Order: sequence, then structure tokens, then C-alpha cells
Amino acid sequence: MHPTLNIAVKAARRAASIINRASMDLDQIEVRAKQPNDFVTEVDRAAEAAIIETIREAYPDHAILAEESGAFGDSEHQWIIDPLDGTTNFIHGFPQYAVSIAYAQAGVVQHGVVFDPTRNELFTASRGRGAFLNDRRIRVSKRIRLSDALVGTGFPYRAFEHAEAYIKIFRELTEKTAGLRRPGSASLDLAYVACGRFDAFFEIGLAPWDFSAAALMVQEAGGLVSDFAGDADYVNTGNIVAGTPKVFSQLMQIIQTHKGDALTA
Repeated sequence: MHPTLNIAVKAARRAASIINRASMDLDQIEVRAKQPNDFVTEVDRAAEAAIIETIREAYPDHAILAEESGAFGDSEHQWIIDPLDGTTNFIHGFPQYAVSIAYAQAGVVQHGVVFDPTRNELFTASRGRGAFLNDRRIRVSKRIRLSDALVGTGFPYRAFEHAEAYIKIFRELTEKTAGLRRPGSASLDLAYVACGRFDAFFEIGLAPWDFSAAALMVQEAGGLVSDFAGDADYVNTGNIVAGTPKVFSQLMQIIQTHKGDALTA
């Protein structure tokens, strides 16, 4: 394992231990709403602090972009952190959440970790070196037809102005896929595309910490990732589509039919 990826794994496991301890007594956790349908807990903050401390011990001069702490530091080396992706699931005791950590150099993600503490599943990827689940090489599924595909998604809980376009996409996909699922953790959803559990995924209005690590996993596992225009600008738009090469193209056709002028990318 690359030394930088090893630090990311160490940080993710430290955060996961905090999350697992807290999950045993959810009634004691203080919850605050950052905005409608977007929550933060003391667990998010403690897990993020543990991740940053671990990174700083190894790379004190690197920059940080973290969901709760924001951006700080001035370096071409940047860590992109979501300490608890799926906080709403976590506070309800719904076991679908993850720690997501990506390392980028000059704006290009080089390493990524998504760790599911409830299943002890560690997804990792390094650019040009493949994607792995608990040290086993993973690939996207071999499905080629959208009609056979299981597709993950996320409801637009931040970008409500795109709800109508999303509903039109969702409605057509319910008729033309094997099924749609909305588990509630984008990083895990994308990791599931990478290992073949999902055949595709799409969501509107994500933040970089939601997808930076897992998007690399999909690419390293042989899948495609883009924004809604078919370009690589999802980092800036927050609108993301991922999937096996064949299913990806069929899904994109439906998205582009319904996305409207407001969702140009």
C-alpha cells in the first residue's frame, strides 16, 4: 500500500472507532441542523478531528478541505474529508454510513478511502493502481443493459430547485431498470458501483467530500464518472453520474432528456 494511502486508512479507522463507540448509545448524541435535512453531531466533529490529527502528524504542511471544518492550509497537497457520510442514517441507527478520505495533488485525486464501520469494509484506490475491497481487487459489474441494472441515487435534499427534473428522471428509471435504491451515503453508493453491487449511480448537488474518494474507485475499477453533461466537471457542479461503461451511456441518455436548462452540467 502506498504510504499516503496508508495514512488515509489509519485516519479512517481512527474515525470509525469513534463512530462505533457512539453508535452504542445514540440517545446521548447531540444533534444540530446545519440546514433543512442536513445534520451534524458531536460524533462528526470528533471523527473529523481525529482524521485531521492523524494527517497532520504525517503531513503537517498539507491543506485540508473537510465538511465540518471547511478549507484551510495553502498547498498543492490537499486532503478532502467527510468524517461521517450519512449522518442522518447514523442518528437513526440505520447502518449505512461511511468515513470518506481523499488525497489530491494539484487538484487531481490520487488516493481514496471509504470505510464502512458497520460492516468493517475498507474500500481503497490509488490512481493507476486499481481499486480494492479489504485487499481484494474489485471491478464494476459486467451488466450491459439498463433494464438489468440496479441503480443507486440520492434525493436532491440540498438542491430543491432541481426536484422536478429529478422526479422525471426517477420516474423513467423506475420503468427502465431492475430497480432504484436510495441508501443515503453517496460515498458508499459509489463504492458499491466500483465493486459491482450497483451498476450505476447518479445524484444532484453533492459536495467534493461526498464523492472525491469513491469517484476514483469507480474509475480504477473500470467504470465511468461524469457530470450531467458528460464532462469531468462534477467536482464543481456536484452533479454526478457513474456506472459501468454500457449502463452509464444509457443512463446518461435519460438524464439528458429530462435535466432541463437548469441542470446543464
